[in-house]
Amino acid sequence: MLNSPIASSLLLFVILITAIILGVAIGSVPIPPRIITDLILDRLSFTNITIEEISKYSTILFDIRMPRVALMALTGAALATAGATYQGLFRNPLADPYLVGVASGAGLGATIAITTNLNSDPLGISIITIAAFAGGIITVGIVVMTARVSKTTPVTTMLLAGIAIGSFATAATTLLMLRRPDGLQRAFNWMLGSYLGGGWTPVKIMIPYMVLGSLLIFINARALNVFQLGEEQAQQLGIHVERLKIILIASATLMTASAVAFGGLIGFVGLIVPHAMRILTGPDYRRLLPCCLLGGASFLVLSDLAARNIMAPQELPVGIITALTGTPFFIFLLRKLKRSVF
Repeated sequence: MLNSPIASSLLLFVILITAIILGVAIGSVPIPPRIITDLILDRLSFTNITIEEISKYSTILFDIRMPRVALMALTGAALATAGATYQGLFRNPLADPYLVGVASGAGLGATIAITTNLNSDPLGISIITIAAFAGGIITVGIVVMTARVSKTTPVTTMLLAGIAIGSFATAATTLLMLRRPDGLQRAFNWMLGSYLGGGWTPVKIMIPYMVLGSLLIFINARALNVFQLGEEQAQQLGIHVERLKIILIASATLMTASAVAFGGLIGFVGLIVPHAMRILTGPDYRRLLPCCLLGGASFLVLSDLAARNIMAPQELPVGIITALTGTPFFIFLLRKLKRSVF
């Protein structure tokens, strides 16, 4: 564990920059780092490139690689930060961003759009993305309203409501896919975390949700530390428990829904990264949350890089890569918890 928050943040920042450079440089058409530097300087008007051999890489770099890497970084950061938030809120090390039904609701929304052949393209993004975002938000809203008792929202009740309503949404998704097999492949690819493209538009749309959600979570990092002592203890120490739960659930869900809408159902990021960051930085959420943001971005950029190149020219959904790396970690975590309980 790194004792200095500056050292841990600096290390993770260097890893992220390295992952981004590898992500934009490696692909079916490799781009040498020197050419990447020249193109970026040219775009910033520091130089003027007229050599056709170099300028031909411009479209690949700025219109294909960089938007994809940026979206993967935002998605990974959102899922990892939301994962750490849910684990702290539920005080459960196995909690992840999909626990309260976000993934199931988003999957149902996307499947409805796919199987009904909705082709409109508002705001320049896929209707599948809009439907997935709406499905995730609506599902979580139903979960919170179902779990609310008087003016309180018991964490255990909300967890059970999320599982129940998520199961219902999954069943409805399966039913739609069976009734409309013509859309089965598209729905299946989206659920495995396939990149839908769209250039810089998804990145621009996702950034406000990412900034708003992460700021609200970071502001409440100290309160989340106190919350680990239990709801009653936190209440006695001056924490408005119900307001804290609503803020954290809304913020983490907003980030998760936007990530799922643009990236598909990418599992294990919100489970792996927070635990890895705890080993690196410790359990203090004031240090843990920013490190999860950087670590999640790096992890998903590298996972996407592997998905693009392992079976080139065929491209794997990034969700397969995160599942292959996340499953062994999940089993390790379960065994560790088993030893600590028994």
